[in-house]
Amino acid sequence: MAAIVAGALWFFAAAPRAHADDDRGKCQHAVEKAEARLDRTIEKHGEHSHEAEERRRDLNAERERCWNQYHQWWNGREHRWEAEHDWDRDHRDHDEHHDNDQH
Repeated sequence: MAAIVAGALWFFAAAPRAHADDDRGKCQHAVEKAEARLDRTIEKHGEHSHEAEERRRDLNAERERCWNQYHQWWNGREHRWEAEHDWDRDHRDHDEHHDNDQH
């Protein structure tokens, strides 16, 4: 009986965590899609184009949604969750790296 109670408690305690991980996975996927859209737009229209700026805003909006919900944001370039609200720094670093790749 104790094992059944312990199992039930574990199940109900683990269920919210599993749901939170699933939601965080959705957040991660949304950020990765926004990053991919930005990369494609940069390739097509250029780093400093109006279209690229729009995709950057979209990416930052996805990161902001993650931040507001989890106090973390997904860094697809580094493949990790970041705990500081500093994606603007990440973006500038990516732009400098991307500019160097095209020269």
